[in-house]
Amino acid sequence: MSVLIEGISVVVRMDSILDFFRGGWEAFRGLVPNRTLCSDSELTRVGFMTPDDVEHFIKNLEEQGVVYREYEDGPAVDMVVVDQQRGVIGQCDWIEYGHVPLDSTREKMVAACRLKGGASTSLMLPDGWAFERSLSNSFRFIPLSEASDYLEFVRHENGVDVYRDRRTGELVYAGRTQDQ
Repeated sequence: MSVLIEGISVVVRMDSILDFFRGGWEAFRGLVPNRTLCSDSELTRVGFMTPDDVEHFIKNLEEQGVVYREYEDGPAVDMVVVDQQRGVIGQCDWIEYGHVPLDSTREKMVAACRLKGGASTSLMLPDGWAFERSLSNSFRFIPLSEASDYLEFVRHENGVDVYRDRRTGELVYAGRTQDQ
């Protein structure tokens, strides 16, 4: 099977959650700070829109016994970060990343990953996910190095940072899991 990749995703081996995570699957689900969770029998994925939120989630998982890397710049052990646009971040020999169609017309493509050697090609999506409201449909990326040049912070509301694009006047939204 495979899991959807949107934004910046943390992908965790299901066997690691079951073997090492104190409290198992239910405790893991309790740490998921948003509604982006999806999983198959081999992998589970949680998505984020900012690197800070990814880092915080990884630290929470590591505190529970799930290992990201054994040493800095080492290969992924139990979890890996996967970017919707760039793919797998760092070294990981147990995951495959690519794009898959949502339907037979191939008009709606999404990023996905699966356990290397996994047999199924079924795509698992978060509950309530719809392509029309997704990052896969309307992805927009502004590097952190350019954010202050182009974006003006407007407000934080219901877990979402709202910015105004100085070039277009358009409002831009970034879902957040941590207060800044």
